[in-house]
Amino acid sequence: MKRYIVGGAVRDRLLGRPVNDRDWVVVGSTPEAMLAAGYTPVGRDFPVFLHPQTHEEHALARTERKSGRGYHGFVFQAAPDVTIEQDLARRDLTINAIAEDPDTGALIDPFHGQADLQRRVLRHVSDAFVEDPVRLLRIARFAARFADFAVAPETMALMRRIVAAGEVDALVPERVWQELSRGLMEARPDRMLTVLRDSGALARLLPEVDRLWGVPQPAAHHPEIDTGLHLLMVLQACARLQAPLTVRYACLCHDLGKGTTPPQEWPRHIAHEARSVKLANAVSDRWRVPADCRELAELAAREHGNIHRSGALDAAALVRLFERCDAWRRPQRFGELLQACECDARGRLGLEERPYLPRPRLQQALEAALAADVAAAAAAAVAAGHRGPAIGKAVQQAREQALRDLGLAT
Repeated sequence: MKRYIVGGAVRDRLLGRPVNDRDWVVVGSTPEAMLAAGYTPVGRDFPVFLHPQTHEEHALARTERKSGRGYHGFVFQAAPDVTIEQDLARRDLTINAIAEDPDTGALIDPFHGQADLQRRVLRHVSDAFVEDPVRLLRIARFAARFADFAVAPETMALMRRIVAAGEVDALVPERVWQELSRGLMEARPDRMLTVLRDSGALARLLPEVDRLWGVPQPAAHHPEIDTGLHLLMVLQACARLQAPLTVRYACLCHDLGKGTTPPQEWPRHIAHEARSVKLANAVSDRWRVPADCRELAELAAREHGNIHRSGALDAAALVRLFERCDAWRRPQRFGELLQACECDARGRLGLEERPYLPRPRLQQALEAALAADVAAAAAAAVAAGHRGPAIGKAVQQAREQALRDLGLAT
């Protein structure tokens, strides 16, 4: 029995990046031998065990063979005679197909992954790459993580083959969302979209997003003009502002309605917000997006224009905005909405560093409205004989007055 460190831990160490988790491959063993050595079995589809002390994952060396469409269409064989080189051959990229002997520090690199690390290239290990459509998503995610790496032309050709063969259409929603969400949280989430678009996969997975390229916007508000380019710049702003996943997903979906504007109406996009809401919800349904991301995406699609123009709103209009956003009950989510709007405003050519004034102003206004003594206002209304909607009106007026008292609205 021989253990090797494999995959991302080896790659990241060679790149000088932090190594948080180590994965291991075990050669020359059996499930029975692993159990006898005190390992705990955790693998459902193939033999994976947890080390008795470190609890790090140890997988038996295995080979795999395509047996059907999609991510699950594989047959695995784990046996004591499977070599480390054979196990590395089933991996997606050369930079992930390097093993390290923990006893000597020697590297096993049959597919020249170290050379590709030096060249900054994302290259497939073998033509078996086309058998697993998830690998296409993983490459897009790695492009978002390693901003100075390029996809090898021959690898991009295989990615296009995967799309043309319909393999991307067989991906299950949970796996797609897992890769998309991880890619959105990388240092350059815009590169994930660029790679997916270059391969043709964006049109299959996110046609609502793919349609944005080639759609013009008014140059006075969007010097970058192209809506697809604007989206890439918004995602770059998300990364600069270290936005959470909810905000990044909301930004991905905020302008989808512009892709359905009739060309004769370009570059204006009247009522695109309502169309964006429907399309954002369709994307969330398709990939079973978590509720917190889905809700913020719908909110940003509907309200981002109103927030951009909020400087012109009077106190009553501001209170109505807060009510539509459920800001009284969910002020933290409203704060995320403001961050998404800031990313939208700063995702524009030449305006990347321009201060976004609506965010601090609306945050201050919400705090003031929340601090209004609405209980006293309601009690006074009841004492005056008012009922039902009249009490609600009194509460609303108290919040409006709190904004006027601080000079935040007229």
